[in-house]
Amino acid sequence: MNTHPDPRHDIDGDVYVSPRYLASTTGIGDPALAPLLDLDWDLQHDDLGNAYVNAPDRRVRLGYLPEGEDDGLWRINAYKDPFGPPTWGACFNDSCPTEFVRAFTAALADAYEQGPDAYLAAPDSQSDDREPFLAVVPLIKRGWQLERPRWGVLAVQSPDGLAGLEFTTGRLDPEAELTTRDARWQLFAGTSVDRPAWYATASTDTPVALLRALTECVSDPAPLPRWREDTHSYIKDMAQLTPILPPQPPAPTPLDVQRANSRRPAALPAPSVPRWSTTSRPALPGPRR
Repeated sequence: MNTHPDPRHDIDGDVYVSPRYLASTTGIGDPALAPLLDLDWDLQHDDLGNAYVNAPDRRVRLGYLPEGEDDGLWRINAYKDPFGPPTWGACFNDSCPTEFVRAFTAALADAYEQGPDAYLAAPDSQSDDREPFLAVVPLIKRGWQLERPRWGVLAVQSPDGLAGLEFTTGRLDPEAELTTRDARWQLFAGTSVDRPAWYATASTDTPVALLRALTECVSDPAPLPRWREDTHSYIKDMAQLTPILPPQPPAPTPLDVQRANSRRPAALPAPSVPRWSTTSRPALPGPRR
């Protein structure tokens, strides 16, 4: 469950970006790779600096492709047959917030531990737990609105109109879904789906549980930390940037006060001093003998 960033922890940034879908990538892939590497998935690199992660059964593959042929930085495919075409595929472009990719890979890691029936579970409108609309529910619960119906597209928009999700109905080309943005699902930030600040796509048979984990993360009201100087100009213009204050020392508890008092030395008795009257003077000394 995502919570508001805790200022007591080390935070990689000097501003919070709100809403979080207007944050850009962190530029670091490790957090999104971690859920899969924690399961001992195989990690390899090529000479260009691209990274490839393979599940032990070779039925799920992830590519982190900073030197790829297009802006698809993250490509994730799953297979019924390791030597056949992908059963489903997802793509996140090079501006997508890394936290959103991690939400997807963390859900994928959970599904992989459950087995093929989970990580290859295609959406099914006749199933209570695989109904495609379940992926949209987190957005609706957090105030996203259904747009005016368009032919062949179900669209949902954020309250400020700066992010959206589109679900394309009808038959789609399976190969195009895996290699272009003409996919069943498209999630994006920006005022136009044609020129988004970032985007993520998923093909028809992508499991609903993975999509729901993504929409839960994207619509979370908690802001994301970023470095101001690395924040894209588009984000600076549209998002709310709040300075991250240095952590404050915690307030002392009653037990802390009690312990401090117990360590203080006992008060010394007041010294005996003569009390002179304010109306009389002290006696003069007698004559010297």
